[in-house]
Amino acid sequence: MDVRELTAATELFTASALLAEIWRPTDPMPYEMLQVTRHIGGYVSGAFDGNTMIGACAAFPTADGGLHSHVTGVAVQGRGVGFAIKVHQREWALARGVRTISWTFDPLARRNAHFNLAKLAAHAVRYLEDFYGEMPDELNMGDPSDRLLVTWPLDSPEVTAAVAGTPVTPEPGEDTAITLDEDSMGRPERHDPAGALTVAVGTPADITTMRACYPDAAREWRQAQRDALGGALAAGYRVTGFTLTGYYLLEGPR
Repeated sequence: MDVRELTAATELFTASALLAEIWRPTDPMPYEMLQVTRHIGGYVSGAFDGNTMIGACAAFPTADGGLHSHVTGVAVQGRGVGFAIKVHQREWALARGVRTISWTFDPLARRNAHFNLAKLAAHAVRYLEDFYGEMPDELNMGDPSDRLLVTWPLDSPEVTAAVAGTPVTPEPGEDTAITLDEDSMGRPERHDPAGALTVAVGTPADITTMRACYPDAAREWRQAQRDALGGALAAGYRVTGFTLTGYYLLEGPR
């Protein structure tokens, strides 16, 4: 696999088409936007298997000298394409004096949460309700577009270790209170934390399939997690990690 910055018009068209296929029927990054992003000093890359592009990413420069990674799409799963793109993005940013990259993701997506918070050691900083408004693509259709904003301190010891292959793998302590869990039918089950200083907020096993097959359950999960995770962050809790079993771990102010 080869990950490289994209500059040629043909490659930008290919990247746009790949992203559109993933987010069909929408086109999240038309060719013109990729060209402008590259022109203003942003990051546009592609991952290749031989001559075939199998992943693409675009990130905008921010006013504070950082980088906001707007979209990453991968056409094949299970080959580490997303991780390879983020490692390349980190190296690209550090070479240009950028020390922090931010992005958002759907906090209901368990696999994405583990990738971002454990495998990359990014920091969750804010819960954003319905951030993009209504999204008509097949991945998000029919559900409010709540997002979790993360920052990635590129030269921190935790991130350096994570990209070298040592992810952050926290486990809940004995005094951790579960505030949101998955019941036997896969629906959200709420619990009262009763003032616990450390809490765990669960996620559904597969929100994408749930949205397609059980949209009412997906909407229940959105509201329940908005209350549990968003409410905890608003109350001063901070996310300390994400477990292999699908829980956000949070610690309250002491």
